[in-house]
Amino acid sequence: MLDFAIFAVTFVVILVGAVLYLYPSSRRASGISGLNPTEEKDGNLQDIVSKGSLHEFLVGLHDQFGPVASFWFGRRPVVSLGTVDQLRQHINPNRTTDSFETMLKSLLGYQSGPSMGATEGVMRKKMYEGAINTTLKNNFPLLLKLVEELVTKWQSYPESQHTPLCSHLLGLAMKAVTQLALGERFANDAEVIRFRKNHDAIWSEIGKGFLDGSLDKSSSRKGHYDSALAEMETVLKSIVKDIKGKGAGQSSFVDSLVQAKLSENQVMEDAMVFSLAGCVITANLCIWAVHFLSCAEEVQEKLLQECTEVLGEEPITLEKIPELKYCQQVLNETVRTAKLTPMAATLQEVEGKVDQHVIPKETMVIYALGVVLQDADTWSLPYRFDPDRFKDEDSRKSFSLLGFSGNQACPELRFAYTVATMLLCTLVRRLKLHCLKGQVVEARYELVATPKDDTWITVSNRK
Repeated sequence: MLDFAIFAVTFVVILVGAVLYLYPSSRRASGISGLNPTEEKDGNLQDIVSKGSLHEFLVGLHDQFGPVASFWFGRRPVVSLGTVDQLRQHINPNRTTDSFETMLKSLLGYQSGPSMGATEGVMRKKMYEGAINTTLKNNFPLLLKLVEELVTKWQSYPESQHTPLCSHLLGLAMKAVTQLALGERFANDAEVIRFRKNHDAIWSEIGKGFLDGSLDKSSSRKGHYDSALAEMETVLKSIVKDIKGKGAGQSSFVDSLVQAKLSENQVMEDAMVFSLAGCVITANLCIWAVHFLSCAEEVQEKLLQECTEVLGEEPITLEKIPELKYCQQVLNETVRTAKLTPMAATLQEVEGKVDQHVIPKETMVIYALGVVLQDADTWSLPYRFDPDRFKDEDSRKSFSLLGFSGNQACPELRFAYTVATMLLCTLVRRLKLHCLKGQVVEARYELVATPKDDTWITVSNRK
């Protein structure tokens, strides 16, 4: 995984604070053009809050100051890079540390891994990827069953019925991630509902509560968060103990981690990170993909044609997924158009340079992925949903550089792509998707880009 981690959240300011606390940096300003601090203590924090999200703040920052710009978090300077060319100069593809995992574990109060050696980092990355790949292979029939149950439900709806994408696809993601990651206990809907309640309580506060400091100012909210986290940890630890007692069967993600001889606490923390992030990423990739397809009949037909050519009349299989090239283009374009993960960050470990700009050691560097993904110099007609743009080799290389595809794509994203591929192929083979006339879908840029309100479509059976 790239050191900046493609899943770094919109409110990466949290990570800035955490890392700067752990790694005291120089007070030298970078000398890069940008905003002066509006307040001595908070820097530009109020500017970010006023914009609604760090992504929206960075759009304005780069519009004003160009592809390399600076701002202040508290009394510390931060540098943001906003084009592919600048990122290409700065990214080190050989890093093995996962800054999303580091950030999320720090926020959860877990031991993060920035001090992990290179060899250990490579081994751990391979182990983690292998665990997810094994989980998908062993549980593919279960995953297909969950997808087909949802599509069959939609197929029973009258053509006039409005289908809520967010609630249905978050439900699918919750069932898929909990059963594949944590095991057969979550075949029980009551367990999934309990998980979702705790998941939502934790995830919402990681976004808003830690950013604006409101969590610590509200004893009731803090108590609710702490209780949800403690209950989730208790469940995960009990799952680990059960597996160790019975012997791992290599069916679930946790089974594979136990097989890898990780400590009980390591397994619990890895399962927590994957469960929290996996649900939201998978759900929102599916939500945006189905939404965009519903507004693009020609894309649906091209996807159906590919499914017919590759699959014939047979169900989709794990082995056939790599052959579905156009479906991969659809998902790539979904990530790009939705700006699914609009932010990433890394700490400048040694003094570096981007163009003529010197970046001092221990400066926080933000990769403004949401800005880059809509840069007209990189993407023609950037606000248009056009999967065919990924026929172009340069587009694929730029996308891979950002960590969204290829060998650098993180295992969680590959999991989400697998679920989304199964869903889209099953949908277009049985249904036509229709967007609602006059519906305006706006994004909320928190941990990932998600619709502000539930998004609706209608469906009709293929004749």
